[in-house]
Amino acid sequence: MEPNLPDVVLWSIPAFVLLTVIEMVSYRLHPDEDAAGYETKDAATSVTMGLGSLGFDLLWKIPILAIYMGVYELTPLRVPVVWWTVLLMLLAQDFFYYWSHRGHHVIRILWACHVVHHSSEKFNLTTALRQPWTSATVWPFYLPLIACGVHPAALAFCQSANLVYQFWVHTERVGKLPRPFEYVLNTPSHHRVHHASQGGYLDRNYGGILIIWDRMFGSFAAEAERPVYGLTKNISTYNPLRVATHEYAAIARDVRAADTWSERAGRVFRGPGWQPAVKAGATTATATTTLTPAPEVSPQASAPERAR
Repeated sequence: MEPNLPDVVLWSIPAFVLLTVIEMVSYRLHPDEDAAGYETKDAATSVTMGLGSLGFDLLWKIPILAIYMGVYELTPLRVPVVWWTVLLMLLAQDFFYYWSHRGHHVIRILWACHVVHHSSEKFNLTTALRQPWTSATVWPFYLPLIACGVHPAALAFCQSANLVYQFWVHTERVGKLPRPFEYVLNTPSHHRVHHASQGGYLDRNYGGILIIWDRMFGSFAAEAERPVYGLTKNISTYNPLRVATHEYAAIARDVRAADTWSERAGRVFRGPGWQPAVKAGATTATATTTLTPAPEVSPQASAPERAR
């Protein structure tokens, strides 16, 4: 029996609109020259990407739901949907979200999807709406939950709750919260670090609702210097189609220009900043991607972007 759970995203839309308006007004009344703030074209692009993602997600959900239901029917396990199991499912979903998010930063073909969310040089509540149109790369990370007997509808509820929570952390108008909150939860301060393009901030703070996963798995960084948002090589476009596809195009160019199959595989499956090493005049593929590359080797820029 399919669990009867609310559509938390739909119910949250009025709050999204209200909070965005309040944030815009706050910049009018109390401008901050150091904050990224709002820019009309950028905000319009973010909203367009969000609306587009709703349509594309409906298409991706058809095959993904079929796979999930197939796995769910095959497993003998069943997790009942009651208040305490929902809390456990939210915790488990947030754990797998951490690994999905981390994977989408360190594997280039996955980064091609997620880079959309990092492509704005602004950081405000409309940035939260800047979502990819190719989110079909996310589903494999949650298969363990389905195999453990979590109904796909319950997983969808947890994913929606996670998404709704992350809306409010996309702001510069909220400073650091009291230490207990900062230690456990993903907050605006932590998420500003995640969206920053400085070398010391790259590939940090992947958490969705909780920041404890980053503390446990070595990817946490506290906010110190003021973040500079966007990519290490920004794409400088407001064209939604280019925003959605620019990294896929860069991968295709790199694969066409590669000399060996190992280099082609590296261009697709290694880190976004990976380059083949040059030894004695010959190019050979080698693993150079680390969790925190040096600032000049950015995991948030494609190989062509870094070459320019």
